[in-house]
Amino acid sequence: MMAQEEAILKAQAQFSEMMAFVRQAPTTGSSIDQVERGLWEQLLAVGRALLEGYVAGYDTGDLGPTLEHQGRPLRRLDDPHDRRYVSVFGELTIPRTVYGTRETQKHEVVPLDALLSLPERDTSYLLQEWDQAFCVQNSYAKSRQTVARILGLGQSVRSLEEMNVSMAGSVAAFREGQPAPPAEEEGSILVVTADGKGVPMRRDGGADRPAHGARRKKGEKANKKRMACVGSVYTIEPFARTADDVVNEVMRHRCQANRPVPQHKQVRAELTRTIDGAEVNGKDRIFSWFADQAATRNADGHKPVVCVMDGERALWKTLKRHIEKVVCVLDLFHVMERLWQAAHCFHAEGSEEAQAFVADRLRRILEGEVGYVIGGLRQMATKQGLRGSKARRLSEAIGYLDRNRRFMHYDEYLAAGYPIGSGVAEGACRHLVKDRLELTGMRWRPEGAQAMLDLRAVYLNDDWDAFHRHRIKQERRRLYPYLRTVQREWRYAA
Repeated sequence: MMAQEEAILKAQAQFSEMMAFVRQAPTTGSSIDQVERGLWEQLLAVGRALLEGYVAGYDTGDLGPTLEHQGRPLRRLDDPHDRRYVSVFGELTIPRTVYGTRETQKHEVVPLDALLSLPERDTSYLLQEWDQAFCVQNSYAKSRQTVARILGLGQSVRSLEEMNVSMAGSVAAFREGQPAPPAEEEGSILVVTADGKGVPMRRDGGADRPAHGARRKKGEKANKKRMACVGSVYTIEPFARTADDVVNEVMRHRCQANRPVPQHKQVRAELTRTIDGAEVNGKDRIFSWFADQAATRNADGHKPVVCVMDGERALWKTLKRHIEKVVCVLDLFHVMERLWQAAHCFHAEGSEEAQAFVADRLRRILEGEVGYVIGGLRQMATKQGLRGSKARRLSEAIGYLDRNRRFMHYDEYLAAGYPIGSGVAEGACRHLVKDRLELTGMRWRPEGAQAMLDLRAVYLNDDWDAFHRHRIKQERRRLYPYLRTVQREWRYAA
């Protein structure tokens, strides 16, 4: 225990220096920010000394010349083995007694590692958590700089990338172990919504890489993207409205009062990628998750399940493969885009006539007159003899409405209080994917991109603290199956 007492005395001396520093600061004319900075640097030194004292309290974890493990004796290897440990206070070197059959073989039991619950990596669990809290919000390089500025620690970008991938490996098990939200906190409608968002990927040699100095072909982009399927699930209370209510809201930007708030919203994103040697489609993973959420959060089947998406055929087909009883709603804002597209075939952009054109047809669509609106647009095209680009754009708008009219029973949706906009999914595309994975210069490989998406989803879902408690618990169980034996022997030796 001499080493522990020395470390504690060292910390006491450092704390005394801090008090002397504070007493002297007014006489030297130090500003408060200078004092604050000096105190912080000294606090880190005190913390490091106290942490060394805590570790020294276990000495090297020596439990005697032999240790019984899995029904056979292990011998204590000759010399202590040092281990590097990087804490938020700085780097420590920890000498440990190791048990095994011989020096050149696997170290089977390291009592001190188990007693301290050391992580698999050299980096402390707390530093890992802080590192990645920065990394899921900003680039690895900027995150490294921020942590270095605060804690004075030097870490490489590569180590942060590897830490991110390793940590993300615990996300799936964490998700599987999450209970359903409390029933009393849930809304009476279960909503699922999905969209696609491209992730810029690295080009890896071969046919992917353009010849040096070669000009790109027509339509070829400088960087390829891989589509991520972004999904969101939440419950909400019904919000009955009239067609006029919606028109006033979306055309005149008048948000209605008493709008219900989504409850226990969860977001995640999946790339199509190779898993265990087989390619797995990201859309299938998201919609399989939707089905699991429906089974968990709507176990009795009493809640209507509503899916709001844009007109992408692949999304709707995937939905039908995974969820049978679902109310399909075409996102109203994509409908409005086509109405504006049609309006500008007849009226100038920004004109009052174009505004009135959209408002009138939007109201009629919301009242259930989709067929009449489509027919009217076709008649206008014929009567006005549209040609060229205007005829093509109008045909595209009409085709979109006609293909999706079975998802446009807005009069029924409004009466039932269902949501009719996919803003949650589009917001998830922005917050989950774009705001991090499309930062300037970002290029990803599938493994790294998916790891970042997984951890960023945990962060945005407000599960960050629970996730880290879970992963630390699971890692300790995996690393130290002999913990109880070591604790028992340690108490006996003490």
